[in-house]
Amino acid sequence: MHRYWLVFAQTVTVCLGILFIVATLRPDWLRNDPRRPAAGSTVSTPVTATGGSVVPSFAEAVARATPSVVNIYTTKAVDVPLIPLPADPELNRLFRSLPGFTQRRQAGSLGSGVIVRSDGYVLTNYHVVEAADAIRVALSDGRETDARVVGADPETDLAVLKIGLPKLQAIAVEEDEALRVGDVVLAIGNPFGVGQTTTLGIVSALGRNRLGINIYENFIQTDAAINPGNSGGALVDAQGRLVGINTAIYSETGGSLGIGFAIPVKTAQRILEEIVQFGKVTRGWLGIEPQDITPELMRAFKLEHQNGVIVAGVLRNGPAHLAGLRVGDIVLALNDVALQDSISFLNAIAPLKPGSVVTLTVLREGREQQIEAKVGERPPLTRRR
Repeated sequence: MHRYWLVFAQTVTVCLGILFIVATLRPDWLRNDPRRPAAGSTVSTPVTATGGSVVPSFAEAVARATPSVVNIYTTKAVDVPLIPLPADPELNRLFRSLPGFTQRRQAGSLGSGVIVRSDGYVLTNYHVVEAADAIRVALSDGRETDARVVGADPETDLAVLKIGLPKLQAIAVEEDEALRVGDVVLAIGNPFGVGQTTTLGIVSALGRNRLGINIYENFIQTDAAINPGNSGGALVDAQGRLVGINTAIYSETGGSLGIGFAIPVKTAQRILEEIVQFGKVTRGWLGIEPQDITPELMRAFKLEHQNGVIVAGVLRNGPAHLAGLRVGDIVLALNDVALQDSISFLNAIAPLKPGSVVTLTVLREGREQQIEAKVGERPPLTRRR
């Protein structure tokens, strides 16, 4: 029995030695990989119908979208100083107002746009065409034409142009709002004027606001390279459908740092429809300055939570003033829908039709009360922010 045990122990030792050598020198022999071909068989590589290797490609998406993306060239008159002006803003403004210190010249700029309707309507950014004396649009097929501004909405930085060329291809639109963080997106535009260019990235975040770019902010953030000249261009999904209008970048150098922002297509479509139908965008307005409730204000007002907005200012004879709202009131809800902060307040008021009546739940001196207010029309901006 002792002899059998010695033979067994020696056999086990030899097998473990062989296993150690194989695991060290040829570990692939030990992997149970169903994709590894059996001994004697040949490795087959998936091929396309044309015989090439299968490589992830977005060529079809780009081919669908690029005919609808245009380059926009604008010219406008600007005052150019004839001598170096002081850096102090007040002195600079004073010298610019004096005759003989500046000369009127034509300056050019560039951007991008998207054909959203086959009858010639083009969406772009307001800052691309702001104060332009002449606008020229170049299509991907080589055609060029002049464009006119149908209307603009500085508060979302969108503008609608009209061109008169035939056989225009409108871009397909993503309508089911299925965009998610992590989805692949493509940015198409005319960066630095080099010509139509496509860059690839993902959706980095949704619903970005408080960036100080526009009054109404609800941006798609992406790391697809967006550079000067891309403004107004298309952000499309992997099927070539429009999901946003490229608008701004975060940059310390002027070039892309991987943080770009686009206006969601749903917002852009709503602005487009209002401008085409009415020539402008109409928003509800109450004439108050809302302020977020900070932890300090929460303690000062002895509040149990930070929801709602504090009325920091009331415009005399505005809708809120006529309804009886006061500075220091805390608006908790609008039409029984709770308000989280000043952003949600502005977004809740904007879609309301002027003349409609809303019910505000207001906390005043520790007691809740209902106040009805007649919604007014938001006055247009006198200048861009």
